[in-house]
Amino acid sequence: MLYPELFKSLEQVRWNMDTDIAWDQFDASKLTDEQAQTIKMNAITEWSALPATEMFLRDNRGDSDFSAFMSVWFFEEQKHSLVLMEYLRRFRPELVPTEAELQNVRFEFDPAPPLETLMMHFCGEIRLNHWYRCASEWHSEPVIKQIYKIISQDEARHGGAYLRYMKKALSVGSAVVADQTRAAFAKIGVLMASSRRTEKPLHPTNLHVNESLFPNDTVQSRLPDPGWLERWLDNQIKFDGEWEKKVVERILHNMSLLFERSFDTVQDLNRYRKEVTGRLALNPAA
Repeated sequence: MLYPELFKSLEQVRWNMDTDIAWDQFDASKLTDEQAQTIKMNAITEWSALPATEMFLRDNRGDSDFSAFMSVWFFEEQKHSLVLMEYLRRFRPELVPTEAELQNVRFEFDPAPPLETLMMHFCGEIRLNHWYRCASEWHSEPVIKQIYKIISQDEARHGGAYLRYMKKALSVGSAVVADQTRAAFAKIGVLMASSRRTEKPLHPTNLHVNESLFPNDTVQSRLPDPGWLERWLDNQIKFDGEWEKKVVERILHNMSLLFERSFDTVQDLNRYRKEVTGRLALNPAA
């Protein structure tokens, strides 16, 4: 069971919103209206950890270890939303999200294969880590720069925890089951590392998750400003090709660790995926 160890390790580095944020360093002259609006959008987006947790608990009823870890992940992710809202409450109270705006991103996600969902969120944590690091550099106001740096570090730790559960999944069951797990992880890894080929950023909050609500079934589509994410990335924080390269390299590095095989490119990972699915085609019985 990984939960006790992960709980202890995350507890040791947990930050305190009252004492670890340098609220007294706020400089109003360095915060624009445009920047403040992006903080509001991120606060609402982070609130979507609530329906994601409900999804994880529903789809992982047979895994008490992972479900218990959700208590830590959920707490820390909701804290991200809370610290961003606290920043607005102190310095731009007119922009604090309403309860209705927060409730609007709480909707049911369709059931999905748990291993693929785990891999998708693992990649999502890597991407968020880089988005928030980039956002910290874009901002000039010192308090929000610190907040984005702190929550980016949380996202990196969450990615590490998900990787531990992915390794655990590979160690359970027969050789065929292990290959089924590898195939699921590699499939999503190829998708999430190929974002330069798509028009929209690939992240769990921007993917369609409820067929009955389509097209209003992404977290981003339910924000007060549905087109915000692309503008934030492309025109505001300027998450460019160099940043995207860092995301892809990090995903491939972790896939190399997970599968004990070197992947320098997405094509390498895709070839591995085809190799695994080829084995499964020859021996499909678990």
